[in-house]
Parts: sequence; C-alpha cells; structure tokens
Amino acid sequence: MKPIRKAVFPVAGLGTRFLPATKAMPKEMLPIVDKPLIQYAVEEAVAAGVTELIFVTGRNKRAIEDHFDSAPELEKELENKNKLDMLEQVRHVIPSHVNCIYTRQSRALGLGHAVLCAAPIVGNEPFLVLLADDLIDATTPVSRQLVEAAHQYNGSIVATQNVDRSETNKYGIVAGEVLDANTIRVSRIVEKPAPENAPSTQAVVGRYVLEPEIFDHLRRTQAGVGGEIQLTDGIASLMESRAVYAYQYEGTRYDCGSKAGFFHATLEFGRKYHGL
Repeated sequence: MKPIRKAVFPVAGLGTRFLPATKAMPKEMLPIVDKPLIQYAVEEAVAAGVTELIFVTGRNKRAIEDHFDSAPELEKELENKNKLDMLEQVRHVIPSHVNCIYTRQSRALGLGHAVLCAAPIVGNEPFLVLLADDLIDATTPVSRQLVEAAHQYNGSIVATQNVDRSETNKYGIVAGEVLDANTIRVSRIVEKPAPENAPSTQAVVGRYVLEPEIFDHLRRTQAGVGGEIQLTDGIASLMESRAVYAYQYEGTRYDCGSKAGFFHATLEFGRKYHGL
C-alpha cells in the first residue's frame, strides 16, 4: 500500500442535537476543555503521518477554516503582551508542513456522499477518514493504529469496538474471519441492524483507512438507510473485489455527537489535564 498522506474530515453536518449552541457555531468547534473537537481529530491524523487535511464542509462552517488559518492580529496582541505560551499555541494549531484543503458538500446526502466529495482531491491513493464526533483517547493514536494495520494487511481498514447487542441499531456492524487478537477480515457489514439481526457486536466507529477504489463504489451506491448514501454500503460493495479488514482499536472512545458523551469527554479530559 502507498503511504497514507491525506485525511478526509466530513464536517458538513448541522449538529442539531446541540442546538442552540450550534445555531451559529459548527458542532466540530465545540471545545473539550481548551481545544475544539476538530482539532483533536486533526492532531490524531497528523500523528499518523498525514500532511494534507481535506475538510468536506457546508454552509456556516467558516469558523473551521478560520481556526486553522493564521491570525495576525491575535498573534500581534499576544506578542505585545508577552503571552508567549499562548502565542505558540495559536501559531502551531497545525504544523507548518501540513496543508488544509476545503471543499463543499452542497447537499446533505450522507457520509458516503461526503467522502465522495473529496475524490477529486484525494486522487488515486489510500486515505484516512476521521469523524470528529468520535473523540478517542489512546496511547497510540487510533489513526496510526489503523495505518499500521492497513500496511500490514494491504487493504482498507475500519475501526471497531465491541458494543452491547441492544445497541447494534446505532452502528454499522461487521463480522468475518478472525486473523489476530485485534483484526478480522470482513465478510459482512450491515448498517444499523436490529439486535436480533446483527451478525456480531463489532461496531464500526468513526475512523477508516480506505483505498481509492471506494470512490467508484460510492458513485454506484444508491440511497440506503435514512435516504442517504451510506459509507457502509460503499464498503460492502468494495468487499466484492478488495479485502476489507476490521481492527478493534486500543483506546477509549467518547461519543461527542451526544450530550452525555460530550459531557463525559469534558469531565475526563479535564481530569487528565489537571492530573486528577
């Protein structure tokens, strides 16, 4: 597999579960302690060797672009006040060798469609997909775990975690041949199956390494669950011609797409930062 240099961040969602906070602020800019959700995801991708960050945005997402841009007036103010620690944080939101690229998802047609919007920028090489809603605290960043697994098995990788059977209708669920303690070769992937129909309790979470062939399959994918083009359906189609693997990552996931998960993450990261 080629080096994985690009990461796609689908950030066009409206964040309705966090209204009214997200009426004028992208949900990805909601802070966990002192950093917005999207910055945690970006830092994880950069730690995995990514040098090109591709944001699939929508209306009212300008704050994300501003966050990763330079801020000369703010930097000058901090310098004048000798707040050098803060100045360094502002100047190094992303490393200088990393580039940000923005493209629009004009209609809310699902995660699969959002990923497809990045196809002209990604080109013919493997890439990461990170959903900022899933904040994952791990000693080895989860994206790096996936990249290493992708190179080991030479194929697309989806991150998974074990969930209660009662919750399978909230996730894409995978099943297949066990290869090692963390990895299976996927033979089935089903989007949000009812508990009685779920092939396993291994649930896909918001981290993927995908080969570029996924784009052709997404172009042929019809609208599925919720009337949207599901990334899960595109991956299921990809499996007909390419091997796809599921990797049970090591780390703690916080579902920051929910208020309860967001609160839990804020509490745990606050304790971590303050050594509690």
